[in-house]
Amino acid sequence: MKQIRVSDQSLRSLAENGSLLFREKTAIVASVDNFGADAIELPPINNYKEDEVVYKTISSAVENCEICLPVGFDEAKVGEAFECIKNAKKPCLQVEVPVSTVTMEYTYHLKADKMLKKVESLCKEAAKYCKNVELVALDATRAEIPYLVELIGVAKAAGAAAATVCDDAGIMTPKGFEKIVGELKEKCNIPIYVKVSNALNMANATALYAIEAGADGIKTAVSGKNELKTAEIAQVLDAEKERLGIAFNLKTSELKSDIKELKKAVLKTEKPEDTTSDGLNILLDSESTVADVEKAAEALGYELSPEDGEKVYKALVRVLQKKTVIGAKELEAIVASSASQVPSTYHLESYNISSSNITTSMANVILTKGDTKLTGIATGDGPIDAAFFAIEQCVGYHYELDAFEIQAVTEGKEALGSTVVRLRSEGKLYSGTGLSTDIVGASIRAYINALNKIVYEEGLA
Repeated sequence: MKQIRVSDQSLRSLAENGSLLFREKTAIVASVDNFGADAIELPPINNYKEDEVVYKTISSAVENCEICLPVGFDEAKVGEAFECIKNAKKPCLQVEVPVSTVTMEYTYHLKADKMLKKVESLCKEAAKYCKNVELVALDATRAEIPYLVELIGVAKAAGAAAATVCDDAGIMTPKGFEKIVGELKEKCNIPIYVKVSNALNMANATALYAIEAGADGIKTAVSGKNELKTAEIAQVLDAEKERLGIAFNLKTSELKSDIKELKKAVLKTEKPEDTTSDGLNILLDSESTVADVEKAAEALGYELSPEDGEKVYKALVRVLQKKTVIGAKELEAIVASSASQVPSTYHLESYNISSSNITTSMANVILTKGDTKLTGIATGDGPIDAAFFAIEQCVGYHYELDAFEIQAVTEGKEALGSTVVRLRSEGKLYSGTGLSTDIVGASIRAYINALNKIVYEEGLA
């Protein structure tokens, strides 16, 4: 039977979408080492002094898996990469290079022939330190197959022991990847691994076709929008192993519970950006369901209707195309902008704010309700506080301000500011959002947005 190598990229996938604490990294590694993956891939070195300590600790602790680390694009740094993982029982240095014309020329400013020389140089340098060197061909599905063959041949001659072809563009269908792998296996006498994408929702099928074409290994992750999910592909391979004549080391009977524990350890670690002022800790990923979203919203104090639950879920799915996980504050913003989009009873006509460090802040806010103009003038502890009091004068009612949050959504002097306001009325929470280069204006709009939801829900419009 042919042994299929499973290389886990969970640590890389999660790290790329936000910083991980040391205990989170060790929790991921311990879980992956336990459920039977053959290799653990570490994120590229970002800060050598910090990463060296973490990677040396991880390398010494892992019992079963290979520890793989990219060497970077500078031959002088290869030795530093090896220093980080030299204590691993099975170290592996990865030479990662782009191989499509667009990434070679426009990102790295190298022609195809220069990239061949770069690969040769990096592989030779890596082979001086480690016998297990892996060429990782980034964006390989947009490269010409003859060039891939030549590149892999150069890498092998320089000391590479295996090569990975990656579908970073997310454009490859199962049959298309089958063709690439088939030709590479025919022309390259070296183990070929694949990194497929789920951008077309066909990751499992693509990986299966690649294995049928002769692929020797696959790269997986426990979560991530476009990742080949470890638990899913393990189930597929388990069903097809007899037909394909393959074996793999993933412990299918324990995998789901192991991944569940991993997510508990990693995705529920409390971080400021993922918690509310009440200390709630909520994280949702691409595997979350509508029910999960509704439950998380309920924990934050929102009672979503089935229609609103669907709206919030769809908005969350769109955000998760760019992120691995969504925290409590982000979920609040999504709820505020997606749920209960009601007709506006109150409209902002104008506002005038007076504020300094020597006088009390004063706000003059004019709202319209139908054909009626409503004016409120109030003082407060700062311009936003004064503005909110002025709005209350306009509507003639005080609502409990449950939460108020400000976040910059763009950079620079003219950065857009996003605000979320949560008002409580008769025990229920209503949230509103505002967006403006003027943070006071964004705050006023967010308050009015939440106010309109209250009057609509309570029949006060």
